[in-house]
Amino acid sequence: MKHILLIGAGRSTKSLVDYIAKHAGKADWTMTICDQNTALAEKRASGDDRFNAISLDITNEEERRGAIEKADLVISMLPAHMHVPVAEDCISMKKHMVTASYVSSQMEALNDKAVEAGVILMNEIGVDPGIDHLSAMKVLDEIRAKGGEMKIFESFTGGLVAPESDNNPWGYKFSWNPRNVVLAGAGGAVKFMQEGKYKYIPYHQLFRRTEFIDIPHYGRFEGYANRDSLRYRGVYGLENIPTIYRGTLRRPGFCRAWDVFVKLGMTDDSYQLEGVKDMTHRSFLNTFLAYNPQDSVELKLMHYLQIPQDSELMEKLEWLDLFEETPLGLDKATPAQALQHILEKKWGMDPQDQDMIVMWHKFGFSLNGENKMIESHMVRKGKDAENTAMAETVGLPVGIATRMILEEKITTPGVHLPITKEIYEPILAELAEEGITFEEREVEYKGY
Repeated sequence: MKHILLIGAGRSTKSLVDYIAKHAGKADWTMTICDQNTALAEKRASGDDRFNAISLDITNEEERRGAIEKADLVISMLPAHMHVPVAEDCISMKKHMVTASYVSSQMEALNDKAVEAGVILMNEIGVDPGIDHLSAMKVLDEIRAKGGEMKIFESFTGGLVAPESDNNPWGYKFSWNPRNVVLAGAGGAVKFMQEGKYKYIPYHQLFRRTEFIDIPHYGRFEGYANRDSLRYRGVYGLENIPTIYRGTLRRPGFCRAWDVFVKLGMTDDSYQLEGVKDMTHRSFLNTFLAYNPQDSVELKLMHYLQIPQDSELMEKLEWLDLFEETPLGLDKATPAQALQHILEKKWGMDPQDQDMIVMWHKFGFSLNGENKMIESHMVRKGKDAENTAMAETVGLPVGIATRMILEEKITTPGVHLPITKEIYEPILAELAEEGITFEEREVEYKGY
């Protein structure tokens, strides 16, 4: 019998728990699901007598280590900054660990200790990062096997609302952690490379430097650069590639409107606002505008950011009730927390709403003296607000990787990303059985 500890029972774990449940009986697995929210953990564990739920304060070292000690493998679905203490405990107690989050420098630094302890720390095995790695490495390896030389690699992913449920001017609803959406891009300058030139986009310009991407049957999207694309040159074996660019997809118009919040300072999470208890949506917005008792909030905003009165930007902001005297409804908040609270009132998914994951890759390469280009895309729609495409595309790869480690199909210890053929081939094959597939097509080569 093998025992799994799942830490975190948030909205991305529904499909993961279902996957483990499907295999638990035959494989003789048990699982403990823990969360600070006991009711949420119990909801995830209900319906399977091999599962149990507990409350766990992850910051309590004694509680945390006690739970980890009983497991053979730990799945950490915590916020990214909380993975490292769990990983350190796993190494000291010789327990494997799986997480969907980006590898931090602190996690990378644990590699030698993990190797010495014989422990696998599998990271970046969700959707993005995760399925993007699996699907990109498959095509990259195929191109290299033919003797192709990579010139361009681009990869974009978006967690969006499906067209059937798209009923607001932003073309967006929350299908995952709203805090991550509000703080997107705020971690420092975005880095990438175009035609051999290093490029950097500071946060205050990020949502104005976008490009359009057309996906067959799903129309046009806009993409903005995401994090540090340069680190994936080494990961993907693309050290000498002239162009590498990773980004996030939204519907056209979203980024221009989101830039209003960035320019005003509403996405700042570094300080507490004063007088939050008495704020309305309108007064919160007015907090970031110049003092002028004669001009309205609307006029001050349009003047400050040079927004025409008939702009679609104003329609988007009005739809969020930003100009209304609606009570904010918080006792204390940073600007980012206040903005998130306002957005959650309008961007929440209704019970029958469908979300949609869109992933797109572009591979430009030379082969036998010819320039060629392949585009690859995947679109996955959720069933409803509980059974989301986001939960599927995050949870299923995590579940499959967990099964492969427990069945000793992945055995090499250390800090890993899912980039080797032995990992990506079986996971992509199993995802295909679940209907998560990529469509590839050769297109006209276009450089920059």
